[in-house]
Amino acid sequence: RGEDGAAGEGAPAASATEAPPEREPSLMTRMVCGNSVVSRDPYGAANVPIYQTSTFAQPGATTFGDYDYTRSGNPTRTALEEVLAGLEGGCRALAFTSGMAALSCVTRLVEAGQEIILNDDSYGGTYRLLSKVASRQGASIKYVNMAGPEGPARLREAMTPATKLVMTESPTNPMQRVCPLAALAEVCHERGAYLSVDSTMMSPVLSQPLLHGVDVVMQSCTKYVGGHSDTMAGALIVREEELGKKLYFYQNAEGTGLAPFDCWLMLRGVKTMGLRVMRAQETAMTVARWLHGHPLITKVFYAGLPSHPDHELHFSQASGAGCVVCFLTGNAALSEHVVTNTKLFKITVSFGSANSLISLPGKMSHASIPAEVRASRSFPEDLVRMCFGLEDANDLLADLQRAFVSFDPAAAAAKANGSQEAAH
Repeated sequence: RGEDGAAGEGAPAASATEAPPEREPSLMTRMVCGNSVVSRDPYGAANVPIYQTSTFAQPGATTFGDYDYTRSGNPTRTALEEVLAGLEGGCRALAFTSGMAALSCVTRLVEAGQEIILNDDSYGGTYRLLSKVASRQGASIKYVNMAGPEGPARLREAMTPATKLVMTESPTNPMQRVCPLAALAEVCHERGAYLSVDSTMMSPVLSQPLLHGVDVVMQSCTKYVGGHSDTMAGALIVREEELGKKLYFYQNAEGTGLAPFDCWLMLRGVKTMGLRVMRAQETAMTVARWLHGHPLITKVFYAGLPSHPDHELHFSQASGAGCVVCFLTGNAALSEHVVTNTKLFKITVSFGSANSLISLPGKMSHASIPAEVRASRSFPEDLVRMCFGLEDANDLLADLQRAFVSFDPAAAAAKANGSQEAAH
């Protein structure tokens, strides 16, 4: 409501006699209320119970209930999967022990002799999974730049009859390159391949890639869904039931389903995810603008800035730019100093926490990508990644400014020279 007490934009007009028409609840409302498992609880529990059991008794020797063994299914996991499927606009979701377990399941769609194409700016863990695991199982791996308006054409040129799966992110982590999802999906489907998108950077709050023709969405629920850096989880959401059945078969066969208590923590996180993401995104935009005008910053990577080359493309497929901002200083020593000397940011990998986080991706989350490969893909060693939480934006800005002004170039040069001499 505004200052005069009027209802907010989109609210029905006040009336004592006319009821507003029925409509689909908003995303924010569905995060809090959208769970049918609660409505089916025989005791009227206000929250989904934790079914902390490994097995379920059956009605008879030849009569079976909905669940028999938690590896194959559990009511608490079902509750989480229903919510995630609804938020993403999918027909089915599967909850996994981690985001990497979910991505590994996607690669099971590819048989020996077939090909996976990965966007060439991707999370280091995905690169490791494909180059060190999937490749050893007989799949060939190819890397293609799928970002920007020319991305679909580059993908089409790279695809072969053996291409079965295309994997990407948008925006990419950490370089914030934007991949045109609808156009990529069209290319994939022309060639009979699946398109899988890691949408963790956006969360379901800001983007629903399935609505743009994507076949599989992966969420590392460790991040925004959980929101407190206290549980690991992942999810796959699909738009076609047959694909969901295939992925479920592998999940059940390999035992990678999420445990009941972890599912319950994720369900708790979903309820506040919208508020957390929108608050952190506000801070991200504030800091991105501040960095954009800072004399020691050479480049800012954030799709929310109008200066981003694919700003309009991004907002054609997402409602916000997210909570992660990256920047370059042109000086690896300065970047390392800033990361080390902030006080409110936690120096760690990951994102989506209630706390703000900071890191050097080249030394941390993306260190599994060989240095020569990072160089060939324009992955700068001075890149700093900030992932914003719920702190006051002014406090974070002051913390960053103190870290910048405390940098001593002469001392940094002397330290570097000493390290080189010690190496010899």
